[in-house]
Amino acid sequence: MSTLQLENLSYKYEKASANVLSGVNLSFDSGKIYAIVGKSGAGKTTLLSLLSGLAKPTGGKILYEDKDISKIDKYEYRSKYVGVVFQSFNLLPQLTATENVVLSMNIAGMKDKNKEEKARELLSKVEIEPEEFDRRVLKLSGGQQQRVAIARALSYNPQIILADEPTGNLDGETQDEIMKIFRRLADEGKCVIIVTHSPDVAALADVKFELRRGKK
Repeated sequence: MSTLQLENLSYKYEKASANVLSGVNLSFDSGKIYAIVGKSGAGKTTLLSLLSGLAKPTGGKILYEDKDISKIDKYEYRSKYVGVVFQSFNLLPQLTATENVVLSMNIAGMKDKNKEEKARELLSKVEIEPEEFDRRVLKLSGGQQQRVAIARALSYNPQIILADEPTGNLDGETQDEIMKIFRRLADEGKCVIIVTHSPDVAALADVKFELRRGKK
């Protein structure tokens, strides 16, 4: 059983003359890194929005562990099963690294007694140093902010990690460090799906899928 299964998936924007995605059939398994590549306009970000439950397919379906995600409460799906990492980090700048992760736990409705301790454990896992735990994220480098964003995505222990150009704003050395974190997460059993324009990032994935306008 695949973690995620796409069956004849299609999507068309309202008033658009043609589909962005048509008849996409893909499988994503736990324990692997997947790279989604393709030219601008091929539907990469649209696919990520569909996988995260932020958009609904106009045709076909998405199965999470054999269950159609349209039958799963959208809030439950996004706060339990899927963690999203953005190119622009999307952290709250007035909060510290720890507070950003704790806020994600609160939004997901987690009942842990010591969320700050768990947040710091996750920050350590993505190689944030202890002296940076209580530093406002605007005081952190781009690579550090992306690590915080990954920790936030892991805060409720989702099975799937979706990353939209997670290294697009980073230099080559930091990109490699971030990819090592994703590799470790896949080795721990996560299903990691990355949208990227970078051939170097795609080369580090276990599986590469190329999208073309209107189809896979």
